[in-house]
Amino acid sequence: MGNFQNINTLKPEGIENKKAYLIGGGVASLAAAEYLIRDGHMDGKNITILEETHILGGAMDGCGNPKDGYIVRGGREMEEHYECCWDLYSKIPSLENPNRTVLEDFRDLNLGDPNESTCRLLHNCGEKADFSSLGLSDIHVKQLTMLFLAKEEDLGATTVEQYFHPSFLETNMWWFWRSMFAFENWHSVVEMKRYMQRFMHLLPGMNRLKGIMFPKYNQYDTMILPLKNWLHSKNVVFDLNTQVTDLDIHIDKDKKTVTAIHLSRNGKDEIIHTTADDLVFVTNGSMTENSTLGNMHKAPELNREMGGCWSLWKNIAKKDPSFGKPEVFCGDIDKSKWESFTITCTDSKVADLLKDLTGRDPYSGKCVTGGIITIKDSSWLLSVTCNRQPHFVDQPKNVLVLWAYGLFADNIGDFVKKRMCDCTGEELVTELLYHMGVKDDMEEIIKTLNVIPCMMPYITSQFMPRVKGDRPDVVPTGSTNLAFLGQFAEIEDDCVFTVEYSIRSAMTAVYTLLNLDKKVPEVYPTKYDIRVLAAAAKTLYSGRPLPGEIVVRKLLKDTTLEDLI
Repeated sequence: MGNFQNINTLKPEGIENKKAYLIGGGVASLAAAEYLIRDGHMDGKNITILEETHILGGAMDGCGNPKDGYIVRGGREMEEHYECCWDLYSKIPSLENPNRTVLEDFRDLNLGDPNESTCRLLHNCGEKADFSSLGLSDIHVKQLTMLFLAKEEDLGATTVEQYFHPSFLETNMWWFWRSMFAFENWHSVVEMKRYMQRFMHLLPGMNRLKGIMFPKYNQYDTMILPLKNWLHSKNVVFDLNTQVTDLDIHIDKDKKTVTAIHLSRNGKDEIIHTTADDLVFVTNGSMTENSTLGNMHKAPELNREMGGCWSLWKNIAKKDPSFGKPEVFCGDIDKSKWESFTITCTDSKVADLLKDLTGRDPYSGKCVTGGIITIKDSSWLLSVTCNRQPHFVDQPKNVLVLWAYGLFADNIGDFVKKRMCDCTGEELVTELLYHMGVKDDMEEIIKTLNVIPCMMPYITSQFMPRVKGDRPDVVPTGSTNLAFLGQFAEIEDDCVFTVEYSIRSAMTAVYTLLNLDKKVPEVYPTKYDIRVLAAAAKTLYSGRPLPGEIVVRKLLKDTTLEDLI
């Protein structure tokens, strides 16, 4: 956000007569509530967050204890240019130091301990694989260049495997990409294009995850809890264990107005009648809906029933085409599921294993693995990470928490001859340890571990191939008081599966519905920066001369642009 736009907004006329209902308790709703208070000047007591579970935070979770095991379903990779995210957290007090903000703590931490992977790829049971370059040939560079230049409408619902030459799917770049962002071969190439142009400035450091930032603790303790506490101090109402089932929407020619919210609370159906002055924000769709947990001796079940969040979107979508097509994203869970598992290690030799692989002491409080380590020859395509420790505020000093996941949950393991989805926590970590090269010490190590697996049917549903109109606009055309939030609302140029996307949707929704005289920060425009383009091109060619490089160097010699190439 340019400083010219970084203003204190004027109080909207009639804001004291408005109420806001935010359906879903993830970071998008929490952010929308913050912006309603900060920039919309709404009294917190007039804001209600309706959440179907017993806890806020959505996909940004983290809980447990050292005895029963910790659990995080997934993690978040952050970067410097999350303009909306850092705007939000520049105003939220840190829990550890209330005189500082969450942003200030986060920035200090990552500048003092910048991330870099020293062990990005493994194969052959614990042997480091070459990850020095992206490993692209000229045909791959050409296809990536054409993808960057292509229009989304021309790509349509094309998948990654339909777009690229088969050999691209065996390059280091695809190993990095698919494990870092959880892309499958059958996912949308349009989403890959968006990632390319959105994060092009990070491409030169992609092989070592340079420029990626992580919080001090898990995402719930670091990001959700401070935001929740701030909203609580402003008297925002948290209505938990409350499932919204449908909305009444009056559609009159070019106007669409929510008139009632149907919900179920404690087994009883209720209706909240809303006026044209009230605002309704809906998190449509969910990546973590119907998640199920297992334990050391039990595999998690795959829940194929339609979850409440998806059912709500389907009911809304029936009323008007501008509300999107949820079935595009939730209609094939075998293409959107994968499984993760959280490993709690107590006085374990896993610490020595991590030190051998990374050269870092996992108890130092610094970055350990520097992001995920991906195992190239794993049939489940396993990746594992150990972030800064302790990963939880109450975590004892002799305990480590690791997180791992596999993209191919239906494949048979290489050591444990079962499908990943059928495996217990003990079997999952057995397969992981085998690939990490500790087969001989496996039995002893497992005695020091507690593993909680998690199956997530919709975790990459946001990457399913889609076309314009499948996702509703944040504020659909003609909407007077309804906005959509989160990963399944359409935001031009930005990337789903990020905290930034959710918070950008919240900021856009509040500013639009309240007609505030303040602009949402633009998506970081790396694709227009010639310096970024030049650095990315050199990275793609991995040291090989660029096409026409000799001519360009002669043209730029003794000019201010000489160092560009």
